Amino acid sequence: MMKYAKQWVPTLVIALVVSLFLRTYVAEAMKVPTGSMIPTIQINDRLIVEKLLWMTSLEHGDIVVFYPPVPGDEGKRYVKRLIGLPGDTVEIKEGALYRNGLKVDEPYLKEPMNYSFGPVTVPADHYFFLGDNRNISYDGHLWQEPFVAKDKLIGKVIAEIPTHLLFQR
Repeated sequence: MMKYAKQWVPTLVIALVVSLFLRTYVAEAMKVPTGSMIPTIQINDRLIVEKLLWMTSLEHGDIVVFYPPVPGDEGKRYVKRLIGLPGDTVEIKEGALYRNGLKVDEPYLKEPMNYSFGPVTVPADHYFFLGDNRNISYDGHLWQEPFVAKDKLIGKVIAEIPTHLLFQR
């Protein structure tokens, strides 16, 4: 028995270290707990989040996981759509999103927004996020500080696994 332990322990330790490294710095699977991204992402869907942000560039429309600038929620992870990059001016009026004065086509929304917001300009090293389920999403348009600092970003969603696919027989 001891012979087998000596053979397998180093392999298991290496596997554990590599697994923790990958999960911490490269990619992680996450579960979505709320409906703020419906219809794009459903409650309990699984996401694969790429954490190598230094190797990629964020673009308008990307779905990103981050720690929000919300008192009491600092340790929670939010999943939202990237609406404003540093320097962008964002405004919501008459049920539509305007970025830098131009109306943005958002085919992923189920219904128009029933509120107004802005205009606001995204500061350097910050981002502005909204959920796809805009009228119920607790996102940048409701936060006291509407912008997320670059160092609070966790990663970009690169794949979604719908819940209904996970539990099929």
